[in-house]
Amino acid sequence: MYLGIDIGGTKTIVASVDDYGVIQESIRFSTPQNYTEFLKELSKNVAKLATKKFTAAGAGVPSKIDRSQGIAIAGGRLPWKNVSIQRDIKEVAHCPTVIDNDANLAGLSEAMLLKEFHKVLYITISTGIGTGYIVDQKIDPSMADSEGGYILLEHGGKLEQWEDFASGQAIVRRFGKRASEITDKDTWRIIAHDISLGIFDLIAVFQPDVIVLGGGVGAHFDKFKDFLDEYLKEYETPMLAIPPIKEAKRPELAVVYGSFDLAKDVYGKSA
Repeated sequence: MYLGIDIGGTKTIVASVDDYGVIQESIRFSTPQNYTEFLKELSKNVAKLATKKFTAAGAGVPSKIDRSQGIAIAGGRLPWKNVSIQRDIKEVAHCPTVIDNDANLAGLSEAMLLKEFHKVLYITISTGIGTGYIVDQKIDPSMADSEGGYILLEHGGKLEQWEDFASGQAIVRRFGKRASEITDKDTWRIIAHDISLGIFDLIAVFQPDVIVLGGGVGAHFDKFKDFLDEYLKEYETPMLAIPPIKEAKRPELAVVYGSFDLAKDVYGKSA
């Protein structure tokens, strides 16, 4: 059995996952902003799981990662800086532990379901925007620290970070509604246009075989897919083909599954 952990800016999920990648049990709790308090909550909730012994643990962290030291450097919606999170989770879980950025792990999870594609670009559009680039079901180490949401684009006559005008938080700020509350087609057309600007630039850089959209906004893909296709096709050239774009199959639990995939890949063979 493996322990999968999705550490989010507002909520954390801990789950026991069997050797075949099936979640047996999961618990959600609010993520404390204070790191010491987070570790206490994590320990308390892991102890609630029926499984008490794990082969290994994997954790997705909304932060830039120092993988060699197991440190969450900074970033995301949590104020943690330079915390030894891999070591600390290992002490809580009492098993070997591996960590990575949450968008990378979500992308890994989705890529494992799309093995017919060589290069998978995962984009999570939620409170912010994150990216993960997966090649042959492995997180591409050369792009493991990419932050697609921070690319600068012209918007409203000035340069802005993509996530500042196309993320879920930006949608609420602009339209006064969450993505789940929007039904107006004209509004979704505007949202699709703003999303297309960043996607086109990422296609030029990554040249993916497929793009997967996840996150809270990505979960409404059916509402803006046609508009998005229309805008992207407008920019398509013979040298820059638009790949298929798909909705994430497991958007709510992608990071948990990706944490399992990574932990099994790193530690499963020796277990």
